[in-house]
Amino acid sequence: MSEKRRGKLEIIADILRSIQSKNGRIKPTHLLYKSNLSHAKLKEYIDVLMKKGMIEEKQEKGKKIFLMKELGYKFLLEFERIKEFSDSFGL
Repeated sequence: MSEKRRGKLEIIADILRSIQSKNGRIKPTHLLYKSNLSHAKLKEYIDVLMKKGMIEEKQEKGKKIFLMKELGYKFLLEFERIKEFSDSFGL
């Protein structure tokens, strides 16, 4: 049985789902564990997501957290719709 590697969009969706699962805010270490990526790869994706306006970085009680923004929620909603559509055709 072969395992399929995640594509870029699946990784982005997994990162956003991880943030969403923590009420839209997550500490970097928790995100690192949940995303199952190396620190360097996670940083690349975080940079992209921040530039695209899907997440933002904030300081809360002196600690860094990532917050999901409206565009991140919209991306997840549309990604899930497309995934359901392609799954319904066995793709």
